[in-house]
Amino acid sequence: MPYTTYLVEKGASHSFVAEAKPPTVTMPRIKALMTGSLPGFVDVIRNLNSPALLEDSVIRQAKAAGKRIVFYGDETWVKLFPKHFVEYDGTTSFFVSDYTEVDNNVTRHLDKVLKRGDWDILILHYLGLDHIGHISGPNSPLIGQKLSEMDSVLMKIHTSLQSKERETPLPNLLVLCGDHGMSETGSHGASSTEEVNTPLILISSAFERKPGDIRHPKHVQQTDVAATLAIALGLPIPKDSVGSLLFPVVEGRPMREQLRFLHLNTVQLSKLLQENVPSYEKDPGFEQFKMSERLHGNWIRLYLEEKHSEVLFNLGSKVLRQYLDALKTLSLSLSAQVAQYDIYSMMVGTVVVLEVLTLLLLSVPQALRRKAELEVPLSSPGFSLLFYLVILVLSAVHVIVCTSAESSCYFCGLSWLAAGGVMVLASALLCVIVSVLTNVLVGGNTPRKVRTAGSWECDVVLLLRLFLLFQAAFRLPDSG
Repeated sequence: MPYTTYLVEKGASHSFVAEAKPPTVTMPRIKALMTGSLPGFVDVIRNLNSPALLEDSVIRQAKAAGKRIVFYGDETWVKLFPKHFVEYDGTTSFFVSDYTEVDNNVTRHLDKVLKRGDWDILILHYLGLDHIGHISGPNSPLIGQKLSEMDSVLMKIHTSLQSKERETPLPNLLVLCGDHGMSETGSHGASSTEEVNTPLILISSAFERKPGDIRHPKHVQQTDVAATLAIALGLPIPKDSVGSLLFPVVEGRPMREQLRFLHLNTVQLSKLLQENVPSYEKDPGFEQFKMSERLHGNWIRLYLEEKHSEVLFNLGSKVLRQYLDALKTLSLSLSAQVAQYDIYSMMVGTVVVLEVLTLLLLSVPQALRRKAELEVPLSSPGFSLLFYLVILVLSAVHVIVCTSAESSCYFCGLSWLAAGGVMVLASALLCVIVSVLTNVLVGGNTPRKVRTAGSWECDVVLLLRLFLLFQAAFRLPDSG
């Protein structure tokens, strides 16, 4: 991509390596780019048929501000943002073997839309490069041809925007980015370095670039794009965004504007922190934010008194560093909070669901017989030593997890009665499955053994011993 390389090395641009969090599939990545939030793994399923995005986003804020948005490309955008575009043409992304028409359907609109001046935001989502990667991998000979094609598209857009800037005082912003990477095997969705690292290039005549100033791409988060675009467009930052402003983009602005942009971002992140963390006042990022605000207030008072002095510049630089530290700490804290999954509750739910599915699968052969009969021994759990052993084990695990977990857990938040009911259900289902399996394997013809009083007494003694061991090990208070 020679033209793009020229802009990166010598033009008025800023280049980054944006890290995308897994899952690295299209819909969650578009969601991250436009909302600044971290999508969950359930979005992998939603990627197959994307529902309308209800979260706050740059697109929603732009439409509310009266911005006219035009879109061409992957129809996932149209599904996520219905009724947000004044003009659009979506192309399907599921015909992976096609890497020509999917891009021609986008490029054919370019000449016409670039000549017009009736839009504020133009979004193009090309699919050909992704499809080639799926077909023959990222080292395919077709990749070079497609990159050359994309380079010519970028040159056409950039030269058109430059010519339009002669007629308007406002500079344009051209953003080139990938939603995800591609593994060596031609797939994406996981968290390998090749899949999560994506290019991000921002090009604008508003950026100041000194001759010979070659910068190595800085690693940033993909969620930082939403906050940066919102500030660049004069829009509110999406309220659920955990990203921070890409500071090099505003480095050339006056100190007062730089501090204002950083303050807007830290206020948004601090509000999000207050909504999600009960003890937010003790968070290091929140403390840094309050300190930054106090220093910012001192700087404004000094600015109103004397606009040009070394003291004012030094204090402004200190406030900048303080804001940037606060942004970094707040963003990391929020990202960790949002990306934290309730593993214990998920495991409990998964176990119960798997037990029910196993019981249903065991009943299918019996149900398909001419004489559909299946004896499910519902009464056996109550008279089974396994039933009580499983309850004791589950109770022990529950106590250990809920007394040692630092984060909030849904299952641990339930009352002991409700949690006990779930344990009894899981234990009973396991005993029923074992009983049904035994009957199926044996054939159901073996005479049932009648349990004697002596055997029940042994069970009771064993249970008492196990309970005493359990009580001693975990030092549970005697319930009397």
